[in-house]
Amino acid sequence: MPKFDVLAIGNAIVDILARCEDSFLSENAITKGAMNLIDAERAELLYSKMGPAVEASGGSAGNTAAGIAGFGGKAAYFGKVAEDQLGGIFQHDIRAQGVHYQTKPEGTNPPTARSMIFVTPDGERSMNTYLGACVDLGPEHVEEDVVAEAKVTYFEGYLWDPPRAKEAIRESARIAHAHGREVSMTLSDPFCVDRYRAEFLDLMRSGTVDIVFANRHEALSLYETDDFELALTKISQDCKLATVTMSEEGAIIIRGDERVRVPAYPIEELVDTTGAGDLFAAGFLFGYTQGRSLEDCGKLGCLAAAIVIQQIGPRPMASLKEAAKREGLI
Repeated sequence: MPKFDVLAIGNAIVDILARCEDSFLSENAITKGAMNLIDAERAELLYSKMGPAVEASGGSAGNTAAGIAGFGGKAAYFGKVAEDQLGGIFQHDIRAQGVHYQTKPEGTNPPTARSMIFVTPDGERSMNTYLGACVDLGPEHVEEDVVAEAKVTYFEGYLWDPPRAKEAIRESARIAHAHGREVSMTLSDPFCVDRYRAEFLDLMRSGTVDIVFANRHEALSLYETDDFELALTKISQDCKLATVTMSEEGAIIIRGDERVRVPAYPIEELVDTTGAGDLFAAGFLFGYTQGRSLEDCGKLGCLAAAIVIQQIGPRPMASLKEAAKREGLI
């Protein structure tokens, strides 16, 4: 039996979250709802302008790994931090959540990545990310035995920004497929898709990636269309399995000609959408690696997403396992 359900590979980032008004975004040239890559100087400038903030270990794939562990699954993670305070925070948090994490920190320059996340009154998050030590993630950090022992290797599209990470992903995919495992990716955000559309499509069409996670905006961006039905048809042709989330409308899961629609769970208050897609992937992959039906996988994903958007921060404080038990999903 494989040792791990899911190996997640991503940018190891500590999130710094603060509330702001929409006017703040305009005044500081921040693109709302996107992940904006910034340099060290701008990171310092934005940090100086932030109001009261909350620090929380994040990074898209790291959030997914933590979510899988929160359901009771066996998760592993590859991601690069530095030997500094934020790096120590990230290592402690992900291990404390039960995720296998052995990527060694190296030096203090560049420092551990951080993302200044500004949350507007509508709950939308605008991320401003300094990648720092993430850019050093390369094929030498791939632990072959961990990849071989994971049912699914999952990575974030954001990894296409630091150039050497691409090599790490391709090597991981090679190892995974050589051992009869599957590879999955999330498209991350529409702006990421705009930057790497051709490469993402090639990953899907070549069979390098088996399972794709997207939201409605990312799917439309991938195929450069305003026709959502057309985007769904095309994604069904380009990969073995796809999930497309649609905010309050739930999600649709596509495998060949099969389509499964899953409604969103009701919430009391939308607080912060940070981590919604990451936690949907966590719930879905937990169910998938346990052999559950596509409908149950989707329900687990929607449940996790509903829990995380009712709090500040991308990693649920409430027990995902207990919530799934209450819903009869475990």
